[in-house]
Amino acid sequence: MTVKKIAWITDSTAYITDDLKKHPDVYVIPLSITFGDETFEDGIDLSTDQLYKRIVSAKEIPKTSQPAAGRFAELFEQLKKNYDSAVAVHISSKLSGTINSCLSGAALADFPVEAVDSKSMSYAITTLINKGMDLAEKGMSSKEIASFLQEDAAKSENYFLLGSLDQFYKGGRMSGTAYLLGSLLNIKPIIRINNHGEFELFEKVRSEKKAVKRMLELLGDAYKKHSISQVQILHGNVHEKAKELGNEIKALFPKLDIFIGEISSTIAAHSGEGTLATLWHNE
Repeated sequence: MTVKKIAWITDSTAYITDDLKKHPDVYVIPLSITFGDETFEDGIDLSTDQLYKRIVSAKEIPKTSQPAAGRFAELFEQLKKNYDSAVAVHISSKLSGTINSCLSGAALADFPVEAVDSKSMSYAITTLINKGMDLAEKGMSSKEIASFLQEDAAKSENYFLLGSLDQFYKGGRMSGTAYLLGSLLNIKPIIRINNHGEFELFEKVRSEKKAVKRMLELLGDAYKKHSISQVQILHGNVHEKAKELGNEIKALFPKLDIFIGEISSTIAAHSGEGTLATLWHNE
């Protein structure tokens, strides 16, 4: 039996590991970040360092936008020459229209694409892509893989400490009430993306130290109930804080693998410099 060749598509909100960067069948379509009349492609012509500097100097909250359907169509026209189909895993449809652009592009190119709504972003997407590749090696079709990954997406758990409440609020990601609680009452809100793929205020905590302690408790609760092999710590230019958190997790859960990486520019445009997040997958 001939194994059908599958292309793997994602967007720039995913954490692209070195392995994925080197993989010949992985294709990343960037979201756009706009400052005034200047538009940049995430990860291509605007790094996170450049983003933070521009926000400080311009005192402007950047806007982000999904890739155009035509951008996907161009890619799929090329992929038709070498692939039988594609599995596309994208940022939550409640946070961006990227997955709809992908499907529209697939229709324009008349190329079979199975799209998976990660109901999340960042390393949660990475986990799903890696699982999908393992399933493909076992002979699963793209349709079967997408169906499996869509169910598996609900197993992701994540908690964020925002670097900038102001950016998150002005970017339309937080209600006015939650913003006032955080800014006026010195509350450090713990944000998460729920199983519907929406941002929500999970808990209000008095300080960052207490918020970190609470995130460790939440990881402990999940660890008792599920099989967790790795915890990902994603940060916005606060590597030392991320490293400290990693050390705390390792001391409490010695068997856990700890991964530390930076959030993408698209995510940083909303969450801000100083963001600290923990993510894991409950098996």
